[in-house]
Amino acid sequence: MTVSLRDARTNLRDREWIESVYRDYLDDLGLLNTGIFPALGEIGHREPDQLQRWLVDRSATLLTILDDQQPTGFAMVARETLASRAADFRMAEFFVARDHRRRGVGRSAVRLIFDRFAGRWEILEYSRNPAAVSFWRNVVSAYTRGDYRERSASGEVRQYFSSIRRPVP
Repeated sequence: MTVSLRDARTNLRDREWIESVYRDYLDDLGLLNTGIFPALGEIGHREPDQLQRWLVDRSATLLTILDDQQPTGFAMVARETLASRAADFRMAEFFVARDHRRRGVGRSAVRLIFDRFAGRWEILEYSRNPAAVSFWRNVVSAYTRGDYRERSASGEVRQYFSSIRRPVP
């Protein structure tokens, strides 16, 4: 397994792949039953519209997660505005296709992302998604060697930390 990242904006095949799994991503979010992920049509958006917004958002970077050069997931890293003093970066979206989960692809991709975007981070999960909370706690704890803060409020769990290349002990 060789995990790598590629900017989805520069590769038509990556964008097409993300479009092909976008419904799976929405289905996973819908299973959370939080009520905050309505069907796009209900709020006047279509899936292609949402994906187009991702591609043109210059305050974020849309990445394709590759395993042995094959697309297996995507991530969107948002750069926070100057108004936000808590973090430089936020994981806005993160998805690994179902048939590639539990094989270390997500964990490896996250390490690459944190190294690529060095700075202060905020990761947010919905407390109704225990699998995501567990994943992010484990990944952030391992990456930072336990040097992070966590806050829980209003049905959300957030981890705050700084990413820098850390020497292996």
